[in-house]
Order: sequence, then structure tokens, then C-alpha cells
Amino acid sequence: MEVEKMDENEWKYHGEGNQSLVVSHCQRCVVLRFLKFPPNQNKTPEEILHHLQNIVDFGKHVMKQFFGENYFHHGEIIQLPLDFVRQLCLKIQPERPECRCDKDMDTLSGYAMCLPNLTRLQTFRFAEHRPILCIEIKPKCGFIPFSSHVSQEIKHKVCRYCMHQHLKVANGKWKRPSKYCPLDLFSGNKQRMHFALKSLLQEAQNNLKIFKNGELIYGCKDDQDCVSDWNELARHLKPFFFPSNGLVSGPHCTRTIVKELIHVITMALLSSTDSCRAGDMKTVPISQGRSYCEASAFNKELVRNGKHKLESSGLPRGCLLYKTLQAQMLDMLDIEGLYPLYNRVEQYLEEFPEERSTLQIDGPYNEAFYEKLLDLSLEDDGTVAFALTKVQQYRIAMTAKDCSIMIALSPCLQDECSEQRPVVLTSKSRFIFSVSVLDLDLKPYESIPHQYKLDGEIVNYYLKNVQAKEDPVMSNLFKENEDCTLVLHKV
Repeated sequence: MEVEKMDENEWKYHGEGNQSLVVSHCQRCVVLRFLKFPPNQNKTPEEILHHLQNIVDFGKHVMKQFFGENYFHHGEIIQLPLDFVRQLCLKIQPERPECRCDKDMDTLSGYAMCLPNLTRLQTFRFAEHRPILCIEIKPKCGFIPFSSHVSQEIKHKVCRYCMHQHLKVANGKWKRPSKYCPLDLFSGNKQRMHFALKSLLQEAQNNLKIFKNGELIYGCKDDQDCVSDWNELARHLKPFFFPSNGLVSGPHCTRTIVKELIHVITMALLSSTDSCRAGDMKTVPISQGRSYCEASAFNKELVRNGKHKLESSGLPRGCLLYKTLQAQMLDMLDIEGLYPLYNRVEQYLEEFPEERSTLQIDGPYNEAFYEKLLDLSLEDDGTVAFALTKVQQYRIAMTAKDCSIMIALSPCLQDECSEQRPVVLTSKSRFIFSVSVLDLDLKPYESIPHQYKLDGEIVNYYLKNVQAKEDPVMSNLFKENEDCTLVLHKV
């Protein structure tokens, strides 16, 4: 990219998180990611470069080992003219949500990360000028805690996401709880996955966005600004799924198009487009813990209908959902078992503060850091080394629980498709597609006390305000539908 020739008017506000702000180019398939800080927190250019280098190294040496080459893009650091950065900041400032303006974009260092724009990413050259549809999903945690350190039995039955929904609604973050349950999406069972995706489309919150040619057409720009009109979405999607325009308009048309969309997303999520193995990390058995959540609307409906068991088909080992779940399940102790180990590390650092760099808590995130993650032993020998390994594995797991999956789709003709190109079919169309993962910055070490406190708040609110008011008939139904063994005795 020739940074000297870049015009700030060719870039637009793309979005932002807690630590960074992203702009995308109107023509090229790239984005620039700038760090941001509170107004009174000045960082030197050297500190900002070091921070960005840590992000790149963590992606390159750690997360790529989990997700593989094709699914993950770690980007590169570039230096931009300061005048360009300042003009760009002025241009995009009016577009930023008010809730994000407590931090300022870095305009002093000139450093930024250059990454592919995954809403427009094209895997194949012939499709560069075709329309692009992109679905962004933030799947969240896909398993129930299996740790013996869990103190409340409800955590072995109801997933974190479903419990947290009620607290978020009570705090005014969302108007109503979503019916989406991550365990349904991660089940590998197409019926459950379809239900999960339909629930996301009904109540997207910040877990689903849909882009058309890089422009957001469905989902939330911020916590409250949500676009959720299915008829409007169907109007955007109709040329993708029914290019001959043979489908009549109306509710039936909308339902049909949404059904086709859900099918395409499901098939893309179950596909394996990465031929290389992801590192040499020993996997955590996914069979640990139950494969369903008692609060899932899909599960409750099955129980009401007298079904005995939820089917969990299992995820193909090469698909991105499987790799995401494996990384998430490095949280083997749950925050309740992890927090005492965090305190052990903290106590050691209070006594030997100079050891912080030796322990690689703040990097460097290199091959040596990754090697320390490979020990999945749960036998606590009382050492700081054991505690630190579990803390770092937990940080990786938390990162994977908060990542986003991007599915980019572009229509293709039958003679353009071959075995070398991943293709998904619908009733009237065919798409080439790419699946990628992003938002994989390592979660801060300092956030662990907050996670411990939040976990208690989520569980206590659910126990007091939701479970206590649940229909007792449901709990009886669950008991009636549990597997049992009949033992016959001679008389």
C-alpha cells in the first residue's frame, strides 16, 4: 500500500472495540486499525509500536497455532504520515457512537495495523468485482463448565450466555433476552444450529451483523441502534439467493430467503477450508461436560414435546467452530478454580516484581510463550509455574470466547466452480466463500478479578430472579426425561 498517496476521503469509519478503532478503504479490501486511549493517557510512539507488535506477535505465534493459516490474518504494522492520520480522525469523529467517544484515536505516533477487510475479502481473483455478502457472528462460549471447582450447580446446567442475558436486560443493555444459545450453534446438529441462527437473526444484539459490499445492512451499530427488519433484509438478499427474480414478494418470500441464508451459514460453519493442522496443541476432550443447556429455548421445546435427549452430532474436526471450541476449552478450571491461582501469581509478583517480564505476562508472545501453553495437566503442585500456565491458558480461552467469525460469500457460475474452491449450494444459487476469525487480541491479565466478580453477579442474579420463578413443571419434565436404567430382580 502506497501510504504517501492515500487520501483520507477514501476511508470510512468501520467500527471499534475497547482498545482500537478501525477504518476501511472504499475501494481496496483493507482496513487500518488504530489504538485509542483515554484523553489523559499519553503513550510514546515507542510504547504504541511495542503494543501493536505484541498484538501481531500474539496472532502470529499463538493464535495461528490454534486456527491455522487460512482462518486467521494477523496483519502487519505500517507507519502513516501524521497529517493524514489527523485529517482522517477529524473525518470519522462525527460517525463514532457517543458511547465510544470516551477514548481518543491515536494521532501522535503514526503507527497502525493493516489488515484485510474481511467483510469484502475475496479468496479468488475472478470474483473481485462480484457483489459480496458477509455475515459476522460472535458465537460466545460454546460449552458448559465441567470443572469440579464450580460452586453453584446451576453452572453445570445453564450456560454463561443464557444466564448473562437476564442480567443484561435488567441493567438496560438490551430490551429483551435473546433465544440464542451458543451450545446449539456449537452442537454440530443442523436442526439446533438452524434454531440458533434464526434466534440470532430475531435478536441480533451485538452477536450478529450482515454486510453487503462492506456496508452494514443488518445488526447493531452500537448497544441500542439495531436494524432488524426481516423484510428489508430479504430485499437486500433476494438478488443473491434468487437472481432470476422468480420468487414473489411477501411474508413467504421473506421466510424462504431467511431459510436459505441460515442454510448457507450453517454449511459454511461446518466446512473445513484449512488443509493444514492447527499447531501441536493436545486437544481438550469436547465430551467433557454436557452438550446442551437447560435454558435453551430449543431444548425446552424438545422437553415439552416429550423428547428424551438432545442430539449432538459433533463438529467436523477441521471446521472453524471446532477450533474455536478447542481454544475456549482451555478454560479447564472455570474462573472459580482459576482465581486462587491468579492470586498465587499476584502474591509472587508482589514479592518479586522484577519477575513480571521473565514470566512473560505482558509478552513477548513468541514460540516460548506458546510452548508453555501445551501442558494440560490439572495436578496442582503448588508452584507459581503451574498457576501461571493455567492463568495464561485461561486468557487464551477468554480470547476465543469473545472472537468473531466472518463468513464472506460471493455468487459464482457453475463453470467457475471446481474442487479447489469451497462452494456452498442453495436451491437457486451457488457461492464461493471464505471463513475467517478476528478479534483475537489476548485478554488482559488484569481483567481476571473483574471476570471473577462478574461471574458471581451473573449466577446470583439468575438464581434469585430467574430460576426461582421458573415453572416447576419444567424441572419435573427434565427429571422425567433423564436417561434411567431399569434393574430387574428375581422374586
